Amino acid sequence: MSERFNDASIAEITAVLNDYFDGLYDGDLEKFGRVFHPSSHLYATDGTNVTDMPRATYFEMIGGRASPREQGLARHDRILSIHKAGPNTAMATVNCAMPPRFFTDYLTLMRDADGWRIISKSFHTDVHE
Repeated sequence: MSERFNDASIAEITAVLNDYFDGLYDGDLEKFGRVFHPSSHLYATDGTNVTDMPRATYFEMIGGRASPREQGLARHDRILSIHKAGPNTAMATVNCAMPPRFFTDYLTLMRDADGWRIISKSFHTDVHE
């Protein structure tokens, strides 16, 4: 394994992803502020239209609803993969849920002077019991 893929940054990325899971479950906007880059955007599609949501809109949505913890929902967090393109760019695939909505997220992460942060999130939602 090359040095650029066998380094401490995988542990750093994993820590960011765990903070992402905790922030989502707890509705913790302070934690989200640390894991989402200020320029980040979220993307989803219904197969016809693509929705582009800036970070501020996403934070308003998270802050305006009862958190999964407040609703007593079970956690379904799971890191499926982390792929590094280089020393400062990575892609993670994760699962999380707010039942009955189950998400697959593709998170693009970049490292800058403040460390690893999510710069974009593309996601798919399944609804089931």
